[in-house]
Amino acid sequence: MALSYLLLDRFRALFDGVLYRHRASNLGDSVAWRLPEDLYMLNRSARLKALIDSGARAINRQNTLRGVKSRRGDATFGEVVPHSPVTLAPGFVVKRAEIATVEIGIEVKILAKAMIKQIDRVISDLTRQAEHFRTAGGEPICVGIVGINHADRYVSYERDKAWQTDGGKYKHPVQEAAEAEARLTARAAAAFDEFLVLSFRARNEEPFVFEWVNEQATQFDYAAALTRILRKYEARFLR
Repeated sequence: MALSYLLLDRFRALFDGVLYRHRASNLGDSVAWRLPEDLYMLNRSARLKALIDSGARAINRQNTLRGVKSRRGDATFGEVVPHSPVTLAPGFVVKRAEIATVEIGIEVKILAKAMIKQIDRVISDLTRQAEHFRTAGGEPICVGIVGINHADRYVSYERDKAWQTDGGKYKHPVQEAAEAEARLTARAAAAFDEFLVLSFRARNEEPFVFEWVNEQATQFDYAAALTRILRKYEARFLR
């Protein structure tokens, strides 16, 4: 039976059966918020589950720390500010609240097309965000997740205009995917405790089909990353 992880399901939902607009600013957030949910559902740390159940640990929806100025990431999970309001969104187990620390910081990037053109900016954004997660001190577990498209063609949209790759001036995603991954691995991965590449195919044209390049490998890689994150969390914060 196929495994199911909320983060992978949410990533799929960005493309599967729907038009993907790459300039939407909250897409990475909606993926990243699911990682603490998956840590909980993995059920391999009773102590972390107890902290989440009690509301002592939560996600901040604005991805900010109370009293600390830093660049916002896609998801920040940490210790709740005492006596601050705690809420629970429908369908989630991890609560939302003001947080005083970052214990897990997650940054998500999605490279759907024109990857090499933007690769330097993406690498800079990733490495700078890892630095900002550490602004408040401590030893936050920094997680980088990058989706890389391997489709044989792609259509992007700017308002009402559609732009299709042609394999020449506008490279198809599959022509750039390997180089993009190599550059990210060489220049960004070391800034994170866990760095995960999600390889997928999506043409972004009707009927808006999505597939993983290797679904089982993607599930296993993500599950392995979750396991390591849990071990790091227990070692750093639950000693």
